[in-house]
Formats: sequence, structure tokens, C-alpha cells
Amino acid sequence: MEIIDGKKIAEKIKDDVFAEIKKLDGPRPNLAIILANDRLDSKLYVSLKEREAKKVGIDTHLYRLEDATSENELLGVIDFLNLDQMIDGILVQLPLTNIFNTDKVISAIDPNKDVDGFHPQHPDFIVSPVFASVLKILEEIKCPLPDKKVCILFNSDIFGKSLQKILEKSGAIVSLCPVGDLEKLSESEHQIKFEQIKACGQGADILISALGLPHFVKKEMLKTGAIVIDIGITSVDGKVLGDVDFEDVKNIVSYITPVPGGVGPMTIALLFQNVWEIFKRKKLQA
Repeated sequence: MEIIDGKKIAEKIKDDVFAEIKKLDGPRPNLAIILANDRLDSKLYVSLKEREAKKVGIDTHLYRLEDATSENELLGVIDFLNLDQMIDGILVQLPLTNIFNTDKVISAIDPNKDVDGFHPQHPDFIVSPVFASVLKILEEIKCPLPDKKVCILFNSDIFGKSLQKILEKSGAIVSLCPVGDLEKLSESEHQIKFEQIKACGQGADILISALGLPHFVKKEMLKTGAIVIDIGITSVDGKVLGDVDFEDVKNIVSYITPVPGGVGPMTIALLFQNVWEIFKRKKLQA
């Protein structure tokens, strides 16, 4: 088994972005971050993004809306930032609280400023940092995607289907396995769902999990020699855990991303790469 060092890959990406920004003679890229929830983990992620952005030469502007009482407040800030010529990229820290319609909020962002790549009309050169991380990991371990069987465990249809589209474009054979809220299932329904998950995982060369269910994925769900990419992150008693039970699966997988230190650092680095790409293209059009 080999552990995929996301921190190391992320540092290389950030070094490349920094080297390019350092050459600038004039304004630097500007990223607006909107924090519209009061979650401790969201505040920590935003603080981390601000700190790392400064290291690569990207200026950040934080808009705190934790006390927002209506969707119009958030949409108003987005409209303002869409029109602000100084702002190159806009990031809304997810998840949002229930008073907001996430799809509506994301769709309100100018697609040419959507650094997360979630807008339905985002330009082709902007790829969601999470999806780009998956592709980058497979590139780093020299795993060609054509004809590879991939199982995606997910809860969000938008996430699952979007990642499926990207992987199939590269030639992979993708099986989607929505998991949902298992606690709401009867005992018989739970068993049926578990067998579906197990069949999907055991038939896959690559398993990608984005559930937010700590240590849900066990070795019985995996094919021997599988590549495992763990996107799920959950905080339990102050400890960050992934979807995959690392200790349980480590002896049968070929490659695995750890949590923390796997996909997480890469998504931040690739977020900055998106900001830089938007800045460069805007500058060329000026």
C-alpha cells in the first residue's frame, strides 16, 4: 500500500502559482470569500484559505454574513461582487444554513468568477477543485483512466453526476452509488442498500467516497488492489476523520488518500490555481 501525500502535491501546485504571481508588475489576483454560517469548521476552513492565499500572493476579502436572516442579504453581496472589477474570484463557503437555497446562491455567482466550478455555466477552464484533485491524484500515481472501473459513493446528485461526467470523459467506466440517510431505512432496506454498496465497491478498480460518514468504508466493500480516494471529512470529538476506515483497509488497497492530508490540501491549492487562471484570462481581455 502507498499513501498518496496530498500535502506534497498541493505544495507543488501552490509553488507554481506563487512563481507566476511573483512575476506580476501591478495588481495581484483578488478572491472574495463569503462566510454565511456560524459553523466552527467553516470558520477554520476560511481562516486556512486566507492564510494559504497570502502565501501564494492572492489577496482575499472576507464577507462575514453569519447573522444573515434572509437569502436576499447573501444574494445582494454576490451581486455587488459580480460587478466589482477588482474581484477576480468569488467563493461561498459551504455548507449553507437552511434559510438559503444553495443551488440558487451558486447560480447567482458570475460563472466567470466561480472559483469552485459549481455554476452550471462555468467556463471549461474552471474545474471544481474537488474534481480536479481526483484527476491530479490519478495522474500523480500514473493511473490511466480508460477502461478503469470506478465506484462513486455520494449523497449529492450534483456531485455524483458531475464527477461521473468528468471521469467518463477520460474513458473511465463509472458506477454511481447514492448512499443517502441510512438511519431512515428499515432493517431490510438497510441490508439491500449495504449489498448494493458492497457490489459497487468490490467491482471497482477505483473507489471514491464523498459521504461525510466516518469510517464507513471497510475492506469488505473493496476489491483487492483498489485505489481509494477519500473525500469525506467529519469532525468527531475534535478529530478529523474520513469516510474510509484506514486501519481496516490498509492491507488490501494499492493506494489511498489519508484524512487529513489527502484531498483537502489539494482542493485549496487547486482553488488558487482557478483564481490565477481567471485573473490571467481577464488580464488578456483587458
